[in-house]
Amino acid sequence: MQQFDPALIQSAKAGDEAAIAAVIARMMPAIRSGAAACTVPGLDFEDMVQEGLIGLFDAVRSYDPARGAPFAAYAAACIGHAQQDAARAATRKKHAPLNTSVPLPEDSATPGPEELAIAGEAVDDVIRRMETRLSPFERGALLCAIDGRTAAETARLLGRDAKAVENALARARRKLRGAP
Repeated sequence: MQQFDPALIQSAKAGDEAAIAAVIARMMPAIRSGAAACTVPGLDFEDMVQEGLIGLFDAVRSYDPARGAPFAAYAAACIGHAQQDAARAATRKKHAPLNTSVPLPEDSATPGPEELAIAGEAVDDVIRRMETRLSPFERGALLCAIDGRTAAETARLLGRDAKAVENALARARRKLRGAP
């Protein structure tokens, strides 16, 4: 592991831009290596490099040479922890819609009248299927889920058990997915 001049670290800690740039340049291979090892859905390589840089800045800010650890080892640990924390945060269930969705093209035009009419017909079709294939309880549970309510909130609202709500949602999804 490479050695850092204590004066360079002190200058970087004091905000000297040239010293910070020198520290970044010497630690960039470790940052890029960690980024390549930690890429997950929702965070690409460049995002992980940024997380590693944040970890490096935290290392520069919090490094205490009196504790006996060399700066390079301390910074590598801070970089790795920052990247691992970002990977863990990105893979949480609450981020699943962001990680699995398809991005919209940035140059997409506003839908014309034909597209709006077709979309309206599709919505009408889904509503018709909901009315004919779902029980009133399944319909109510699905509408609450669409409004963003949790199973517990829906259960209180509909006067049912939370597990019954979850089962009704699963049945409703299955019925609507299997419908032509």
